[in-house]
Amino acid sequence: MPSYSNKSTRAQLSRSALQRLYIAMRHLFIRGSYKPLGASGEAVIKAMMQLKPEIYGDLTDPERVELDGLNYIFQRLPKGIEECKYIKLVSKEGFQKSFEAIIPSKRRRNCFRIDAEQFYIEMTRGRSDIYDVLTHLTFMYIESEKIRNNALDLKGEETLEWRRLKEIVKRNKDKQFDFERGYSYLSTLIGRTFDETKKACIKFDGTKGVNSLFHIVYWLGKYSIDEYRGERKREISFSSSLREIVGHHEYGGRWAEKLKRFLYDNNFAERPIHIISSNLHSVMNSFYAKAALHEDLPIESLLDVAEELAIGSNTSLRDKVTQFALEHGMYQIEDESGSNLGVQVFDCSQMSQSNLPKELGFELSNEENKAQILVVMDYAFGEQAYECMDELLKPLDLNDSKVKFNIQSVNIMGKAGILEGVKGDIMIPNAHIFEGTADNYPFRNAMDRDIFKSHNLKVFEGPMITVLGTSLQNRDILRYFLRSSWKCVGLEMEGAHYQKAIQAASQIRKSISEKVEIRYAYYASDNPLETGGTLSSGALGKAGVSPTYLITLGIINGIFN
Repeated sequence: MPSYSNKSTRAQLSRSALQRLYIAMRHLFIRGSYKPLGASGEAVIKAMMQLKPEIYGDLTDPERVELDGLNYIFQRLPKGIEECKYIKLVSKEGFQKSFEAIIPSKRRRNCFRIDAEQFYIEMTRGRSDIYDVLTHLTFMYIESEKIRNNALDLKGEETLEWRRLKEIVKRNKDKQFDFERGYSYLSTLIGRTFDETKKACIKFDGTKGVNSLFHIVYWLGKYSIDEYRGERKREISFSSSLREIVGHHEYGGRWAEKLKRFLYDNNFAERPIHIISSNLHSVMNSFYAKAALHEDLPIESLLDVAEELAIGSNTSLRDKVTQFALEHGMYQIEDESGSNLGVQVFDCSQMSQSNLPKELGFELSNEENKAQILVVMDYAFGEQAYECMDELLKPLDLNDSKVKFNIQSVNIMGKAGILEGVKGDIMIPNAHIFEGTADNYPFRNAMDRDIFKSHNLKVFEGPMITVLGTSLQNRDILRYFLRSSWKCVGLEMEGAHYQKAIQAASQIRKSISEKVEIRYAYYASDNPLETGGTLSSGALGKAGVSPTYLITLGIINGIFN
Protein backbone atom coordinates (compact mmCIF):
# COMPACT_ATOMS: atom_id res chain seq x y z
CA MET A 1 0.00 0.00 0.00
CA PRO A 2 1.23 3.54 -0.70
CA SER A 3 2.36 5.56 2.29
CA TYR A 4 1.38 9.15 2.86
CA SER A 5 3.29 11.83 4.72
CA ASN A 6 1.71 13.70 7.62
CA LYS A 7 1.36 16.77 5.41
CA SER A 8 -0.54 14.79 2.77
CA THR A 9 -2.83 13.42 5.47
CA ARG A 10 -3.54 16.92 6.81
CA ALA A 11 -4.28 18.11 3.29
CA GLN A 12 -6.72 15.24 2.79
CA LEU A 13 -8.44 15.98 6.10
CA SER A 14 -8.73 19.62 5.18
CA ARG A 15 -10.17 18.80 1.77
CA SER A 16 -12.74 16.50 3.42
CA ALA A 17 -13.66 19.30 5.82
CA LEU A 18 -14.08 21.69 2.89
CA GLN A 19 -16.38 19.25 1.10
CA ARG A 20 -18.46 18.71 4.25
CA LEU A 21 -18.72 22.45 4.75
CA TYR A 22 -20.13 23.03 1.29
CA ILE A 23 -22.48 20.06 1.48
CA ALA A 24 -23.79 21.33 4.83
CA MET A 25 -24.26 24.89 3.54
CA ARG A 26 -26.02 23.67 0.41
CA HIS A 27 -28.33 21.49 2.50
CA LEU A 28 -29.20 24.42 4.78
CA PHE A 29 -29.84 26.64 1.78
CA ILE A 30 -32.27 24.13 0.29
CA ARG A 31 -33.91 23.66 3.69
CA GLY A 32 -34.59 27.40 3.97
CA SER A 33 -33.35 28.37 7.44
CA TYR A 34 -31.16 27.31 10.32
CA LYS A 35 -29.87 28.44 13.69
CA PRO A 36 -26.09 28.99 13.56
CA LEU A 37 -25.59 27.56 17.05
CA GLY A 38 -28.24 24.89 16.71
CA ALA A 39 -27.64 21.29 15.63
CA SER A 40 -27.57 22.19 11.92
CA GLY A 41 -25.25 25.14 12.38
CA GLU A 42 -22.89 23.02 14.47
CA ALA A 43 -22.07 20.90 11.40
CA VAL A 44 -20.89 24.02 9.57
CA ILE A 45 -18.92 25.23 12.59
CA LYS A 46 -17.20 21.85 13.12
CA ALA A 47 -16.17 21.61 9.46
CA MET A 48 -14.86 25.17 9.54
CA MET A 49 -12.91 24.57 12.75
CA GLN A 50 -11.29 21.50 11.20
CA LEU A 51 -10.52 23.35 7.98
CA LYS A 52 -8.84 26.27 9.84
CA PRO A 53 -8.97 28.80 6.97
CA GLU A 54 -5.88 30.99 6.88
CA ILE A 55 -7.83 34.20 6.43
CA TYR A 56 -9.56 33.67 9.79
CA GLY A 57 -6.30 33.41 11.71
CA ASP A 58 -6.80 32.35 15.35
CA LEU A 59 -10.21 30.82 14.62
CA THR A 60 -9.62 27.68 16.71
CA ASP A 61 -8.15 29.44 19.74
CA PRO A 62 -10.81 29.07 22.47
CA GLU A 63 -10.04 32.43 24.11
CA ARG A 64 -8.32 34.81 21.68
CA VAL A 65 -10.63 36.69 19.33
CA GLU A 66 -9.26 36.96 15.77
CA LEU A 67 -9.12 40.72 15.16
CA ASP A 68 -7.82 40.92 11.58
CA GLY A 69 -10.40 38.36 10.53
CA LEU A 70 -13.21 40.38 12.13
CA ASN A 71 -12.03 43.56 10.42
CA TYR A 72 -11.95 41.68 7.11
CA ILE A 73 -15.49 40.28 7.33
CA PHE A 74 -17.12 43.48 8.60
CA GLN A 75 -15.85 45.30 5.51
CA ARG A 76 -17.80 42.72 3.48
CA LEU A 77 -20.94 42.62 5.62
CA PRO A 78 -23.34 45.56 6.12
CA LYS A 79 -22.59 48.03 8.87
CA GLY A 80 -24.60 47.19 11.99
CA ILE A 81 -25.17 43.51 11.20
CA GLU A 82 -23.72 42.57 14.60
CA GLU A 83 -26.80 44.23 16.18
CA CYS A 84 -29.25 41.85 14.48
CA LYS A 85 -30.47 38.42 15.57
CA TYR A 86 -32.14 37.53 12.29
CA ILE A 87 -30.38 37.61 8.94
CA LYS A 88 -32.12 36.74 5.70
CA LEU A 89 -30.52 36.22 2.31
CA VAL A 90 -32.88 37.37 -0.45
CA SER A 91 -32.97 37.90 -4.21
CA LYS A 92 -33.68 41.24 -5.87
CA GLU A 93 -37.25 41.56 -4.61
CA GLY A 94 -37.93 45.31 -4.54
CA PHE A 95 -36.76 46.13 -1.02
CA GLN A 96 -34.85 49.16 -2.37
CA LYS A 97 -38.19 50.86 -3.05
CA SER A 98 -39.02 50.99 0.65
CA PHE A 99 -35.72 50.68 2.51
CA GLU A 100 -32.41 52.48 2.22
CA ALA A 101 -29.71 50.21 0.80
CA ILE A 102 -26.61 49.73 2.96
CA ILE A 103 -23.65 48.66 0.82
CA PRO A 104 -20.53 47.13 2.46
CA SER A 105 -17.30 48.96 1.60
CA LYS A 106 -15.59 45.89 0.06
CA ARG A 107 -18.53 44.04 -1.53
CA ARG A 108 -21.19 45.44 -3.85
CA ARG A 109 -24.23 44.00 -2.11
CA ASN A 110 -27.50 45.79 -1.36
CA CYS A 111 -28.40 45.19 2.28
CA PHE A 112 -31.50 46.40 4.12
CA ARG A 113 -32.00 47.02 7.83
CA ILE A 114 -35.66 46.00 8.18
CA ASP A 115 -35.94 46.75 11.90
CA ALA A 116 -33.84 46.65 15.06
CA GLU A 117 -33.32 42.88 14.85
CA GLN A 118 -33.47 42.00 11.14
CA PHE A 119 -31.05 42.47 8.24
CA TYR A 120 -31.78 41.36 4.66
CA ILE A 121 -28.83 40.81 2.30
CA GLU A 122 -29.45 40.77 -1.45
CA MET A 123 -27.74 37.89 -3.26
CA THR A 124 -27.44 38.36 -7.04
CA ARG A 125 -24.09 36.75 -7.82
CA GLY A 126 -24.92 33.09 -7.47
CA ARG A 127 -23.82 30.36 -5.07
CA SER A 128 -20.29 31.73 -4.56
CA ASP A 129 -21.80 34.92 -3.13
CA ILE A 130 -24.09 32.96 -0.81
CA TYR A 131 -21.29 30.73 0.49
CA ASP A 132 -19.07 33.78 0.96
CA VAL A 133 -21.64 35.43 3.25
CA LEU A 134 -22.37 32.20 5.15
CA THR A 135 -18.69 31.58 5.93
CA HIS A 136 -18.28 35.15 7.18
CA LEU A 137 -21.35 34.82 9.37
CA THR A 138 -20.18 31.46 10.73
CA PHE A 139 -16.85 33.01 11.66
CA MET A 140 -18.68 35.91 13.34
CA TYR A 141 -20.74 33.51 15.49
CA ILE A 142 -17.64 31.50 16.46
CA GLU A 143 -15.96 34.69 17.68
CA SER A 144 -19.11 35.74 19.56
CA GLU A 145 -18.90 32.53 21.60
CA LYS A 146 -15.32 33.38 22.61
CA ILE A 147 -16.49 36.80 23.80
CA ARG A 148 -19.26 35.19 25.86
CA ASN A 149 -16.80 32.76 27.47
CA ASN A 150 -14.58 35.69 28.45
CA ALA A 151 -17.53 37.81 29.64
CA LEU A 152 -19.00 35.26 32.08
CA ASP A 153 -17.34 33.68 35.08
CA LEU A 154 -17.51 30.00 36.05
CA LYS A 155 -20.94 30.53 37.64
CA GLY A 156 -22.32 32.20 34.54
CA GLU A 157 -22.27 35.66 36.12
CA GLU A 158 -21.15 38.73 34.18
CA THR A 159 -17.58 39.80 34.84
CA LEU A 160 -16.64 43.32 35.89
CA GLU A 161 -15.10 43.95 32.45
CA TRP A 162 -18.36 43.04 30.68
CA ARG A 163 -20.39 45.32 32.93
CA ARG A 164 -17.95 48.17 32.23
CA LEU A 165 -18.16 47.55 28.47
CA LYS A 166 -21.96 47.76 28.66
CA GLU A 167 -21.64 51.14 30.36
CA ILE A 168 -19.28 52.39 27.65
CA VAL A 169 -21.48 51.29 24.75
CA LYS A 170 -24.71 52.56 26.33
CA ARG A 171 -23.28 56.03 27.04
CA ASN A 172 -24.57 58.92 25.02
CA LYS A 173 -22.29 59.21 21.97
CA ASP A 174 -21.55 62.84 22.84
CA LYS A 175 -19.95 61.79 26.12
CA GLN A 176 -16.32 60.80 26.03
CA PHE A 177 -14.86 58.03 28.16
CA ASP A 178 -11.37 57.08 29.25
CA PHE A 179 -10.18 55.12 26.23
CA GLU A 180 -7.19 53.65 28.04
CA ARG A 181 -9.46 52.08 30.66
CA GLY A 182 -11.79 50.97 27.88
CA TYR A 183 -8.94 49.18 26.11
CA SER A 184 -8.12 47.44 29.38
CA TYR A 185 -11.67 46.09 29.81
CA LEU A 186 -11.87 45.13 26.16
CA SER A 187 -8.52 43.31 26.18
CA THR A 188 -9.85 40.85 28.79
CA LEU A 189 -13.04 40.23 26.82
CA ILE A 190 -11.23 39.45 23.57
CA GLY A 191 -8.30 37.58 25.13
CA ARG A 192 -5.68 39.96 23.72
CA THR A 193 -2.93 42.09 25.19
CA PHE A 194 -3.58 45.74 25.96
CA ASP A 195 -1.29 46.81 23.12
CA GLU A 196 -2.96 44.48 20.58
CA THR A 197 -6.38 45.73 21.66
CA LYS A 198 -5.44 49.40 21.36
CA LYS A 199 -3.99 48.92 17.87
CA ALA A 200 -7.08 46.97 16.78
CA CYS A 201 -9.45 49.65 18.07
CA ILE A 202 -7.56 52.32 16.14
CA LYS A 203 -7.66 50.11 13.01
CA PHE A 204 -11.42 49.55 13.30
CA ASP A 205 -12.05 53.27 13.86
CA GLY A 206 -10.14 54.02 10.67
CA THR A 207 -11.95 51.40 8.56
CA LYS A 208 -14.72 52.72 6.33
CA GLY A 209 -18.16 51.22 6.89
CA VAL A 210 -17.27 49.37 10.11
CA ASN A 211 -18.44 50.12 13.65
CA SER A 212 -15.99 50.50 16.53
CA LEU A 213 -14.51 47.39 18.10
CA PHE A 214 -16.21 48.31 21.41
CA HIS A 215 -19.58 48.31 19.66
CA ILE A 216 -18.96 45.06 17.76
CA VAL A 217 -17.69 43.13 20.79
CA TYR A 218 -20.64 44.28 22.90
CA TRP A 219 -23.34 43.24 20.42
CA LEU A 220 -21.71 39.94 19.51
CA GLY A 221 -21.28 39.11 23.18
CA LYS A 222 -24.77 40.30 24.15
CA TYR A 223 -26.61 37.98 21.74
CA SER A 224 -24.37 35.06 22.61
CA ILE A 225 -25.07 35.60 26.33
CA ASP A 226 -28.82 35.98 25.67
CA GLU A 227 -28.86 32.72 23.72
CA TYR A 228 -26.81 30.99 26.44
CA ARG A 229 -29.42 32.07 28.99
CA GLY A 230 -32.28 30.56 27.00
CA GLU A 231 -33.56 33.45 24.91
CA ARG A 232 -34.60 32.92 21.28
CA LYS A 233 -31.66 31.79 19.15
CA ARG A 234 -30.16 33.75 16.29
CA GLU A 235 -31.28 32.60 12.86
CA ILE A 236 -30.18 32.72 9.21
CA SER A 237 -32.83 32.15 6.53
CA PHE A 238 -33.18 32.26 2.74
CA SER A 239 -36.15 33.66 0.86
CA SER A 240 -38.15 31.28 -1.36
CA SER A 241 -37.46 33.55 -4.34
CA LEU A 242 -33.70 33.24 -3.84
CA ARG A 243 -33.89 29.46 -3.56
CA GLU A 244 -35.89 29.25 -6.78
CA ILE A 245 -33.63 31.36 -9.04
CA VAL A 246 -30.12 30.33 -7.98
CA GLY A 247 -28.40 28.56 -10.86
CA HIS A 248 -30.91 29.74 -13.50
CA HIS A 249 -28.83 32.67 -14.85
CA GLU A 250 -31.56 35.12 -13.88
CA TYR A 251 -29.31 38.15 -13.39
CA GLY A 252 -26.57 37.16 -15.83
CA GLY A 253 -29.17 36.70 -18.57
CA ARG A 254 -30.60 40.19 -18.05
CA TRP A 255 -27.12 41.69 -17.91
CA ALA A 256 -25.95 40.03 -21.14
CA GLU A 257 -29.19 40.80 -22.99
CA LYS A 258 -28.82 44.54 -22.38
CA LEU A 259 -25.17 44.54 -23.43
CA LYS A 260 -25.78 42.53 -26.62
CA ARG A 261 -28.73 44.77 -27.51
CA PHE A 262 -26.46 47.79 -27.18
CA LEU A 263 -23.83 46.24 -29.46
CA TYR A 264 -26.45 45.31 -32.05
CA ASP A 265 -28.25 48.68 -31.98
CA ASN A 266 -24.92 50.51 -32.53
CA ASN A 267 -23.98 48.28 -35.51
CA PHE A 268 -21.05 46.75 -33.61
CA ALA A 269 -22.05 43.08 -34.10
CA GLU A 270 -19.88 42.49 -37.18
CA ARG A 271 -16.93 44.57 -35.98
CA PRO A 272 -14.03 42.71 -34.30
CA ILE A 273 -15.07 42.49 -30.64
CA HIS A 274 -12.70 41.84 -27.73
CA ILE A 275 -14.05 41.07 -24.26
CA ILE A 276 -11.98 42.13 -21.26
CA SER A 277 -12.84 41.19 -17.67
CA SER A 278 -11.04 43.64 -15.39
CA ASN A 279 -11.59 46.72 -13.27
CA LEU A 280 -13.39 49.73 -14.75
CA HIS A 281 -10.49 52.16 -14.72
CA SER A 282 -7.26 50.72 -16.11
CA VAL A 283 -8.36 50.26 -19.74
CA MET A 284 -9.99 53.69 -19.80
CA ASN A 285 -6.95 55.34 -18.22
CA SER A 286 -4.57 53.51 -20.56
CA PHE A 287 -6.36 54.97 -23.59
CA TYR A 288 -7.26 58.44 -22.35
CA ALA A 289 -5.50 59.56 -19.14
CA LYS A 290 -2.37 61.05 -20.75
CA ALA A 291 -4.38 63.07 -23.28
CA ALA A 292 -7.03 64.17 -20.78
CA LEU A 293 -4.53 65.25 -18.10
CA HIS A 294 -1.59 66.55 -20.16
CA GLU A 295 -1.97 69.99 -18.55
CA ASP A 296 -2.73 68.78 -15.01
CA LEU A 297 -0.09 66.01 -14.95
CA PRO A 298 2.72 66.69 -17.43
CA ILE A 299 4.23 63.25 -16.72
CA GLU A 300 5.76 61.02 -19.39
CA SER A 301 5.09 57.61 -17.88
CA LEU A 302 1.54 56.21 -17.94
CA LEU A 303 2.34 54.23 -14.76
CA ASP A 304 3.19 57.48 -12.95
CA VAL A 305 -0.09 59.01 -14.13
CA ALA A 306 -1.94 55.90 -12.95
CA GLU A 307 -0.36 56.17 -9.50
CA GLU A 308 -1.56 59.77 -9.24
CA LEU A 309 -5.07 58.74 -10.25
CA ALA A 310 -5.05 55.97 -7.61
CA ILE A 311 -4.69 58.54 -4.80
CA GLY A 312 -8.06 58.72 -3.06
CA SER A 313 -8.26 62.52 -3.02
CA ASN A 314 -7.80 62.89 -6.80
CA THR A 315 -11.50 62.48 -7.60
CA SER A 316 -11.61 65.52 -9.89
CA LEU A 317 -8.79 64.13 -12.05
CA ARG A 318 -10.54 60.77 -12.39
CA ASP A 319 -13.78 62.53 -13.33
CA LYS A 320 -11.92 64.53 -15.97
CA VAL A 321 -10.56 61.35 -17.58
CA THR A 322 -14.02 59.76 -17.57
CA GLN A 323 -15.58 62.81 -19.24
CA PHE A 324 -12.82 62.93 -21.87
CA ALA A 325 -13.32 59.21 -22.55
CA LEU A 326 -17.08 59.62 -23.00
CA GLU A 327 -16.37 62.30 -25.62
CA HIS A 328 -13.85 60.16 -27.52
CA GLY A 329 -15.37 56.73 -28.09
CA MET A 330 -16.20 55.24 -24.69
CA TYR A 331 -19.74 54.27 -23.67
CA GLN A 332 -20.82 53.35 -20.14
CA ILE A 333 -23.59 50.81 -19.66
CA GLU A 334 -25.02 51.04 -16.18
CA ASP A 335 -26.16 47.80 -14.59
CA GLU A 336 -29.90 47.46 -14.01
CA SER A 337 -30.01 43.67 -13.84
CA GLY A 338 -28.85 43.26 -10.26
CA SER A 339 -25.62 41.53 -11.30
CA ASN A 340 -23.57 44.52 -10.06
CA LEU A 341 -21.33 44.31 -13.14
CA GLY A 342 -20.70 47.63 -14.83
CA VAL A 343 -19.63 47.70 -18.50
CA GLN A 344 -17.60 50.05 -20.70
CA VAL A 345 -17.62 49.78 -24.50
CA PHE A 346 -14.76 51.36 -26.49
CA ASP A 347 -15.31 52.16 -30.17
CA CYS A 348 -11.77 52.52 -31.49
CA SER A 349 -12.97 54.21 -34.70
CA GLN A 350 -13.66 57.30 -32.57
CA MET A 351 -10.17 57.36 -31.04
CA SER A 352 -7.34 59.59 -32.22
CA GLN A 353 -3.87 58.14 -32.75
CA SER A 354 -2.33 61.30 -31.30
CA ASN A 355 -4.14 60.76 -27.98
CA LEU A 356 -2.61 57.33 -27.34
CA PRO A 357 0.28 57.11 -24.88
CA LYS A 358 3.64 55.80 -26.07
CA GLU A 359 3.08 52.59 -24.07
CA LEU A 360 0.38 51.58 -26.58
CA GLY A 361 2.54 50.69 -29.56
CA PHE A 362 0.12 50.11 -32.42
CA GLU A 363 -1.67 51.91 -35.25
CA LEU A 364 -5.43 52.38 -35.06
CA SER A 365 -7.40 51.20 -38.10
CA ASN A 366 -8.62 53.92 -40.49
CA GLU A 367 -11.51 51.75 -41.70
CA GLU A 368 -14.52 52.17 -39.45
CA ASN A 369 -15.96 48.70 -40.13
CA LYS A 370 -12.64 47.10 -39.15
CA ALA A 371 -11.91 49.20 -36.06
CA GLN A 372 -11.86 47.18 -32.84
CA ILE A 373 -14.66 47.18 -30.26
CA LEU A 374 -13.50 46.57 -26.69
CA VAL A 375 -16.09 45.42 -24.16
CA VAL A 376 -14.77 45.83 -20.61
CA MET A 377 -16.81 44.11 -17.91
CA ASP A 378 -16.19 44.56 -14.20
CA TYR A 379 -14.85 41.68 -12.08
CA ALA A 380 -17.32 38.83 -11.66
CA PHE A 381 -17.53 36.92 -8.38
CA GLY A 382 -16.90 33.17 -8.41
CA GLU A 383 -19.61 31.17 -10.14
CA GLN A 384 -21.12 34.42 -11.46
CA ALA A 385 -18.28 34.42 -14.02
CA TYR A 386 -19.77 31.36 -15.75
CA GLU A 387 -23.30 32.74 -15.66
CA CYS A 388 -22.38 36.09 -17.24
CA MET A 389 -19.81 34.85 -19.77
CA ASP A 390 -22.04 31.96 -20.84
CA GLU A 391 -24.92 34.34 -21.53
CA LEU A 392 -22.70 36.94 -23.21
CA LEU A 393 -21.21 34.49 -25.71
CA LYS A 394 -24.63 33.23 -26.85
CA PRO A 395 -26.15 34.76 -30.01
CA LEU A 396 -28.74 37.49 -29.51
CA ASP A 397 -32.32 36.27 -30.05
CA LEU A 398 -33.90 38.80 -32.40
CA ASN A 399 -37.42 38.03 -33.57
CA ASP A 400 -37.03 34.80 -35.57
CA SER A 401 -33.29 35.05 -36.08
CA LYS A 402 -30.14 34.72 -34.00
CA VAL A 403 -27.41 37.36 -34.26
CA LYS A 404 -23.86 36.12 -33.72
CA PHE A 405 -21.15 38.55 -32.68
CA ASN A 406 -17.66 38.70 -34.18
CA ILE A 407 -15.81 37.93 -30.95
CA GLN A 408 -12.07 37.79 -31.58
CA SER A 409 -10.66 37.41 -28.05
CA VAL A 410 -11.57 36.98 -24.39
CA ASN A 411 -9.14 38.55 -21.93
CA ILE A 412 -9.23 37.98 -18.18
CA MET A 413 -7.27 40.12 -15.74
CA GLY A 414 -7.68 39.57 -12.04
CA LYS A 415 -6.07 39.52 -8.64
CA ALA A 416 -5.26 36.20 -7.06
CA GLY A 417 -3.44 34.50 -4.23
CA ILE A 418 0.10 33.46 -5.11
CA LEU A 419 1.80 30.31 -3.77
CA GLU A 420 5.37 31.33 -4.61
CA GLY A 421 6.45 34.94 -4.69
CA VAL A 422 5.02 38.01 -2.99
CA LYS A 423 2.22 40.55 -3.33
CA GLY A 424 2.37 42.35 -6.67
CA ASP A 425 4.01 39.52 -8.65
CA ILE A 426 2.38 38.23 -11.85
CA MET A 427 0.81 34.83 -12.58
CA ILE A 428 0.15 33.54 -16.12
CA PRO A 429 -1.89 30.30 -16.06
CA ASN A 430 -1.86 27.53 -18.64
CA ALA A 431 -4.70 25.60 -17.00
CA HIS A 432 -7.42 26.08 -14.40
CA ILE A 433 -8.02 23.29 -11.88
CA PHE A 434 -11.46 23.46 -10.30
CA GLU A 435 -11.06 22.67 -6.60
CA GLY A 436 -13.32 19.98 -5.19
CA THR A 437 -14.17 18.54 -8.61
CA ALA A 438 -12.50 16.50 -11.36
CA ASP A 439 -12.80 19.42 -13.78
CA ASN A 440 -9.58 20.67 -15.36
CA TYR A 441 -9.36 23.28 -18.12
CA PRO A 442 -6.03 23.40 -19.99
CA PHE A 443 -5.76 26.09 -22.69
CA ARG A 444 -3.31 28.04 -24.82
CA ASN A 445 -2.70 31.40 -23.17
CA ALA A 446 -1.90 34.18 -25.65
CA MET A 447 -0.52 36.37 -22.85
CA ASP A 448 3.25 36.67 -23.26
CA ARG A 449 5.44 36.77 -20.15
CA ASP A 450 8.13 38.67 -22.09
CA ILE A 451 6.15 41.92 -21.76
CA PHE A 452 7.08 42.02 -18.06
CA LYS A 453 10.84 41.48 -18.60
CA SER A 454 11.86 45.11 -18.28
CA HIS A 455 10.00 45.58 -15.00
CA ASN A 456 11.00 44.54 -11.51
CA LEU A 457 8.24 41.94 -11.19
CA LYS A 458 8.51 38.18 -11.00
CA VAL A 459 6.32 36.18 -13.37
CA PHE A 460 5.12 32.65 -12.53
CA GLU A 461 3.63 30.34 -15.16
CA GLY A 462 1.68 27.15 -14.48
CA PRO A 463 -1.74 25.80 -13.50
CA MET A 464 -3.95 27.81 -11.15
CA ILE A 465 -6.61 26.56 -8.75
CA THR A 466 -10.10 27.97 -9.04
CA VAL A 467 -11.24 27.78 -5.43
CA LEU A 468 -14.76 27.58 -4.06
CA GLY A 469 -14.09 30.56 -1.80
CA THR A 470 -10.97 32.58 -1.00
CA SER A 471 -11.97 32.76 2.66
CA LEU A 472 -11.83 28.97 3.06
CA GLN A 473 -8.27 28.13 2.02
CA ASN A 474 -5.80 26.56 4.39
CA ARG A 475 -2.08 25.97 4.11
CA ASP A 476 -2.21 22.17 3.92
CA ILE A 477 -4.39 22.16 0.80
CA LEU A 478 -2.42 24.94 -0.86
CA ARG A 479 0.96 23.34 -0.10
CA TYR A 480 -0.34 20.13 -1.64
CA PHE A 481 -1.24 21.88 -4.89
CA LEU A 482 2.12 23.70 -4.90
CA ARG A 483 4.45 20.80 -4.08
CA SER A 484 2.69 17.87 -5.72
CA SER A 485 2.76 17.14 -9.44
CA TRP A 486 0.05 19.78 -9.94
CA LYS A 487 2.72 22.49 -9.39
CA CYS A 488 0.11 25.24 -9.13
CA VAL A 489 1.30 28.83 -8.97
CA GLY A 490 -1.77 30.49 -7.48
CA LEU A 491 -5.45 30.48 -6.61
CA GLU A 492 -8.42 32.56 -7.70
CA MET A 493 -12.21 32.23 -7.94
CA GLU A 494 -13.28 32.77 -11.55
CA GLY A 495 -10.86 31.15 -14.03
CA ALA A 496 -12.46 27.71 -14.40
CA HIS A 497 -15.90 29.29 -14.60
CA TYR A 498 -14.82 31.61 -17.42
CA GLN A 499 -13.03 28.81 -19.28
CA LYS A 500 -16.01 26.48 -18.96
CA ALA A 501 -18.18 29.10 -20.69
CA ILE A 502 -15.58 29.89 -23.37
CA GLN A 503 -14.99 26.23 -24.27
CA ALA A 504 -18.72 25.50 -24.38
CA ALA A 505 -19.30 28.48 -26.71
CA SER A 506 -16.37 27.77 -29.04
CA GLN A 507 -16.21 23.96 -29.11
CA ILE A 508 -19.77 22.78 -28.46
CA ARG A 509 -22.29 25.51 -29.24
CA LYS A 510 -20.15 27.04 -32.03
CA SER A 511 -21.48 30.49 -31.13
CA ILE A 512 -17.94 31.91 -31.32
CA SER A 513 -14.93 30.89 -33.38
CA GLU A 514 -12.70 28.05 -32.19
CA LYS A 515 -9.79 30.36 -33.03
CA VAL A 516 -10.80 32.96 -30.45
CA GLU A 517 -7.71 34.17 -28.57
CA ILE A 518 -7.63 33.74 -24.80
CA ARG A 519 -5.51 35.76 -22.41
CA TYR A 520 -5.36 35.25 -18.66
CA ALA A 521 -3.07 37.14 -16.29
CA TYR A 522 -3.31 37.76 -12.56
CA TYR A 523 -1.41 39.90 -10.10
CA ALA A 524 -0.84 38.69 -6.56
CA SER A 525 -3.03 40.38 -3.95
CA ASP A 526 -1.87 38.05 -1.17
CA ASN A 527 0.20 35.00 -0.33
CA PRO A 528 -1.86 32.70 1.93
CA LEU A 529 1.21 30.53 2.63
CA GLU A 530 3.07 33.49 4.11
CA THR A 531 2.49 34.59 7.70
CA GLY A 532 0.85 38.01 7.60
CA GLY A 533 0.33 37.70 3.85
CA THR A 534 -3.38 36.80 3.71
CA LEU A 535 -6.09 39.14 2.45
CA SER A 536 -7.07 40.02 6.01
CA SER A 537 -3.64 41.62 6.54
CA GLY A 538 -4.62 44.50 4.26
CA ALA A 539 -4.94 45.58 0.65
CA LEU A 540 -2.10 46.05 -1.83
CA GLY A 541 -2.62 49.79 -2.02
CA LYS A 542 -0.22 51.68 -4.29
CA ALA A 543 1.84 48.53 -4.89
CA GLY A 544 -1.02 47.14 -6.96
CA VAL A 545 -0.96 49.94 -9.52
CA SER A 546 2.08 48.76 -11.47
CA PRO A 547 1.04 45.12 -12.04
CA THR A 548 -2.55 46.17 -12.82
CA TYR A 549 -1.46 48.53 -15.59
CA LEU A 550 1.29 46.31 -16.95
CA ILE A 551 -1.24 43.50 -17.42
CA THR A 552 -3.75 45.96 -18.92
CA LEU A 553 -1.17 47.26 -21.40
CA GLY A 554 -0.21 43.67 -22.23
CA ILE A 555 -3.83 42.82 -23.01
CA ILE A 556 -4.46 45.92 -25.14
CA ASN A 557 -1.20 45.63 -27.10
CA GLY A 558 -1.86 41.92 -27.58
CA ILE A 559 -5.30 42.64 -29.01
CA PHE A 560 -4.06 45.20 -31.53
CA ASN A 561 -0.79 43.54 -32.47
